[in-house]
Amino acid sequence: MADLFSMKSPLMIRFASGESRIMAEYFKHPDGLLFFDVFWNQQVESSIHLVEGEYKGEGPWKVGDAVISVLGCHGCDADLAAQFADWQTYLQMCSDEYPDEGEIVGFAISHGAVV
Repeated sequence: MADLFSMKSPLMIRFASGESRIMAEYFKHPDGLLFFDVFWNQQVESSIHLVEGEYKGEGPWKVGDAVISVLGCHGCDADLAAQFADWQTYLQMCSDEYPDEGEIVGFAISHGAVV
């Protein structure tokens, strides 16, 4: 596939525990990967996560014990698909509430991202 950080498709992350999340925004971090949940801007501190570990792969990708894949690949998770649809609706209807790219990068940097 491609380098994770050049992807434009919606991505999901699945942890060894079985928990899955959509990655609304994601960045390189010295310790692994920093990502923001969907609707992260409404609960900033509880919605920003660091996944520690070495970054590997060309799709699906691995960071530590987590696996990142394109949302919808290899069987669709109905809950994640619904969350993504809600997220897209929110972005279209409330775009003025969503931080601009500079603010997003600023949040990421404040959490240790390498941009």
